[in-house]
Amino acid sequence: MFRNNKHGYGLISILLHWLSAITILGLFAVGFWMVDLTYYSSWYKTAPEIHKAVGVLLLLVTVFRLFWRLVNPKPINGGHKLWERRVAHWTHGALYALLLLILVSGYLISTADGRGINVFDLFAVPSLGALFDNQADLAGLVHQYLAYTLIALVVVHMLGALKHQFIDKDQTLLNIIKPKENR
Repeated sequence: MFRNNKHGYGLISILLHWLSAITILGLFAVGFWMVDLTYYSSWYKTAPEIHKAVGVLLLLVTVFRLFWRLVNPKPINGGHKLWERRVAHWTHGALYALLLLILVSGYLISTADGRGINVFDLFAVPSLGALFDNQADLAGLVHQYLAYTLIALVVVHMLGALKHQFIDKDQTLLNIIKPKENR
């Protein structure tokens, strides 16, 4: 089952979810680590280049994921309380919004000097140049604080999934692990 149905997520949605989750956590860890690199570290130039390239790929995956979400039915969570459905709706919206803002601010940091972003020598994303004063610094602050906010929201998201699995004992967590027809 590649597409979602009313009973559960399809393989494409599941793969996109976990690919995004692992990539976001990895980018956060690398970003947190690389800000303390010194000029003499062998990773000083390499880590940011990898971080930028993976960020561009994550942007492409996220745009595709949003498209996929629009053209696929959302599984019905009939057993959830109204407040849980509302919190989930707003949390998912906030996760996507934060992610997109972080990716755009990363682009603004990386291209403020007029250079584009090389994505593993596969293609380059061109620079629009500096669009406003102190672009790299201001976008850097936005990038940093939104990244911390995103990770905090990811923790809330994970705790919600664990609550559904171990307290409510429903199928919410399993829905994003395996396609329904495989259970």
